[in-house]
Amino acid sequence: MKIHFFGTCAGTEPMSGRNHASLAVESEKTIYWFDAGEGCSRTAHLMGIDLLNVSKIIISHTHLDHVGGLCNLLWNIRKLSVMRKQQPIRGKLDVYIPNMETWKGMEMILHNTEGNFKKDFSLDVCEVREGVLFEDENMRVTAFHNSHMTRFESDNCLSFSYLIECEGKKIIYSGDVGEYKDLDMMLEQGCDALIIETGHFGIDEVYKYVSDKKIGKLLFSHNGREILNYPKEAKEKVKKYFADSAVICEDGMTIEV
Repeated sequence: MKIHFFGTCAGTEPMSGRNHASLAVESEKTIYWFDAGEGCSRTAHLMGIDLLNVSKIIISHTHLDHVGGLCNLLWNIRKLSVMRKQQPIRGKLDVYIPNMETWKGMEMILHNTEGNFKKDFSLDVCEVREGVLFEDENMRVTAFHNSHMTRFESDNCLSFSYLIECEGKKIIYSGDVGEYKDLDMMLEQGCDALIIETGHFGIDEVYKYVSDKKIGKLLFSHNGREILNYPKEAKEKVKKYFADSAVICEDGMTIEV
C-alpha cells in the first residue's frame, strides 16, 4: 500500500514547493483520493499517477485549502477519459463531501466549462455522514466527526477525520482538527500510520499527544509555520522526539506502509 502526497501545506499564502492539502492511498492499482487542495491533480499527473485509476475522492471539510483543486481534478479526469477514450477504473467516480452546498457551486462551474462537462462515466456525489463511508474489495473508510468546524442548525457535521482500513492495516487521516483529542476514539487500538496535521499545532504538541499512543508511522502533513519557516530546525526536533518513526511529508513524496 502506498500513500502519495500531492499537497502538504496548511492554508497559508502560496508557498514555494508546497501546495495545499491533498493525498491519496493506492491499493491494487486503485487510487483513493483524500482532499483536493490547489494543484493536486497536476502534481499527481507529473508524479506519474494515472488519474483514471481514481475510484473515490473523499473530502475532510470544505475549507478552500482542502477543495480548491477539486474542480480541476474532476476536469482533468474527464480530459484524460476523452483523450484516451477510456473510462475511470470502475466506470464511475464517487465523491464524498461534507457540505452539499459547496458541491452545488462546483457542479455549476463544471457544467459551464467545455462540453458542459459531458462525460462517458457516472459521477456520484454523496454527503459525508459519521460512520462507515464505504467498503469495497480493497478498502473500508469510516468517518469520525471532529471539532474543526461548527455545525449548522441541522446538526450536520462539517469536518471529519477518517479511519482507512486496507491490506490488513489501519491508517488514520486527521484532516484538520479542533484539538488532537478529537482523534482519541480512532486511536484506541493504535494504527499503522497516522497522517497528522500540524497547521494548527506545533511539534511539541504532537509529541505530547502521541507519546502514549501505539502508532507505527507518524506522517506530518498540512504543515504549519514551525515546519514551513524553520524546516531544518523542525526536522531536528522531529528526529529528537521520534527517531525514524516520523516523517515531515513534502509534495511529490510517496511512502509505503
